[in-house]
Amino acid sequence: MNTKFEKIETNIVKLEITVEKEKFNEALQKAYKKNVKRFNIPGFRKGKAPMNVIKRYYGEGVFFEDAINYCCEDTYPKAVEEHNLAPVDYPKIDIVQIESGKEFIYTAEVTVRPEVTLNEYKGLEVKKPSYSVSDEDVEKQLKAMQEKNARIMSKEDGTVEKSDIAIIDFEGFIDGAAFEGGKGEDYSLEIGSGTFIDNFEEQLVGSKVGEEKEINVTFPEKYGRDELNGKPATFKVAIKEIKSKELPELDDEFTKEVSEFDTLEELKADIRKKAEEANAAREKAEYQEAVIEAVCEKVEVEIPQVMINKEIDVMVKDLEMRLQYQGLDLETYYQYTNNTEAKVREYMKETAEKRVKTELVLEKVVKVENVEATEDEIKAKATEMAKQYGSQEPEKLVDAVIKTQGEYLKTQILNEKAVELLVSSSKEIA
Repeated sequence: MNTKFEKIETNIVKLEITVEKEKFNEALQKAYKKNVKRFNIPGFRKGKAPMNVIKRYYGEGVFFEDAINYCCEDTYPKAVEEHNLAPVDYPKIDIVQIESGKEFIYTAEVTVRPEVTLNEYKGLEVKKPSYSVSDEDVEKQLKAMQEKNARIMSKEDGTVEKSDIAIIDFEGFIDGAAFEGGKGEDYSLEIGSGTFIDNFEEQLVGSKVGEEKEINVTFPEKYGRDELNGKPATFKVAIKEIKSKELPELDDEFTKEVSEFDTLEELKADIRKKAEEANAAREKAEYQEAVIEAVCEKVEVEIPQVMINKEIDVMVKDLEMRLQYQGLDLETYYQYTNNTEAKVREYMKETAEKRVKTELVLEKVVKVENVEATEDEIKAKATEMAKQYGSQEPEKLVDAVIKTQGEYLKTQILNEKAVELLVSSSKEIA
């Protein structure tokens, strides 16, 4: 096998590969053996006709397609390895010469992983985010705990007030016509929750059980459905029941009922501590992201569109899996959000490009800095993954995880080390 290399665009190369005639004849014989049983030639039992007889009946190229596949499967990977290429897509194959008894020559045009020029990537000045926990934050958390433990009581008399729960039937109309999705029965609506659009909830305040009201609202300009965007609507609403919430007192007794603490002050201190820990984790994650973004801004790289498209494919697949957990599919999602696959893919394009660029940058940092992943580190990662499978004896799964997921785990470790290197070398600014 001989190869010629040609760079035809920034990230596209062409390989001309010549396969010796002996190797091509071997591929033809292999193709003949694969297909001979399907030929029925007069004078020969089915599947017993010689190759030259079959060629006379069906033409010289009857076995070429399979022979080409055999040759390409054998020689293309070797040519890629010889020229140290990293293809990111399937090659486009063109035949230059094909004839029995002669060399087989073909070209393979393929998009390869782009070259990355890091430029300045260490010692960058990056603003570190800072989040504090206020007394209001603690009170808000306590309020949520109160709400969660509230007693719901039916109001036999009286009117709808803020924070009450109104059980309603409703139907919406635009220009006098009912619209799809605008009807509900026995709907529980907490007044002041902001669940419904515009000032719908406020207009129910003061209503009584059994009362029917007409409520006028306007849909937001970007509601998400063309037939509703910015449109005024009228809802006919029937008040069927009113419920009020009785909140427990915020005291030591409440604390004992909802937590492992004895006093309200201890509970407040725990809420603050956990919020501070969450803030610290958020600050760390956001600073890491900011450092990576700062490095990416200085990088020179031309990303092939095929890599972005493949990342979008991954993102669409992730969306599909999340929808399946909710009992939905992509088509239903597109209809409900007034979207199409093309629109969703366009929305994802910027994020996909950012992800691919980050991946390429970290890969380059790993190479430049000679970052390595040890066997012990890979084994530790595999042990973590095995534990996530819920096995009682995760150590028995470790070898299997390394065998099937070893390269993925290695890449994870290398990327984590690259991020750590970039962050540790950066300069925090307020």
